[in-house]
Amino acid sequence: MKNVIITGTSRGIGFELAKLFANKGHQVLALSRNTKPLEQFNHQNITVISVDLSNNTEIEKVTAFVKNNWKSVDVLINNAGKLVNKPFTELSSEDFLEVYKVNVFAVAELTKLMIPYLQKGSHVLTISSMGGIQGSMKFPGLAAYSSAKGAVITLSELLAEEYKEQQIAFNVLAIGAVQTEMLKEAFPDYQAPLSANEMASYIFDFSLTGNKFYNGKVLQVSSSTP
Repeated sequence: MKNVIITGTSRGIGFELAKLFANKGHQVLALSRNTKPLEQFNHQNITVISVDLSNNTEIEKVTAFVKNNWKSVDVLINNAGKLVNKPFTELSSEDFLEVYKVNVFAVAELTKLMIPYLQKGSHVLTISSMGGIQGSMKFPGLAAYSSAKGAVITLSELLAEEYKEQQIAFNVLAIGAVQTEMLKEAFPDYQAPLSANEMASYIFDFSLTGNKFYNGKVLQVSSSTP
């Protein structure tokens, strides 16, 4: 049984991941602003905390829970994401900041706070996007989102090096099109080849075993473009 933290669990991949881990007998700390979906699911293995990841003070709720209840964390999945879809000339500095607060700064802050609780063999997995991969096809309107997803790739590579002596693994999955609410926001008429549940199953397996084979790596998980 693992202690697993997942961000962005109110919908899509994060919601499916929380259910999958819980049903497999693992303890899940599910973080999202909207807690209702998982509260309605009502699984004994899931603790849901309402957290605004753009607010560092709120992220400290996670530290309090882990310190008082778990003492250690086996898997941290940085899944939460924020997307703004606008032409570049219409993107404000505030737009960029709001996207980076969730997609980059929150990843760094939550990971930093959990470092004392991550033991030898722990796995920090960040969900990025093919839009953040250098050389991949890019799509207009996603300048803030895609650049942020590129940033967390480099961050994870760096942390893998910094914490390799402690044997904490850091990896990234750059996922392609998955049929989620966020995809509809970016590509309203596009039908993705994978469901949120299918991608969650892949991430579930990788989060538990991928750190035996990879550290500081980004794996492209995409069968299509976008």
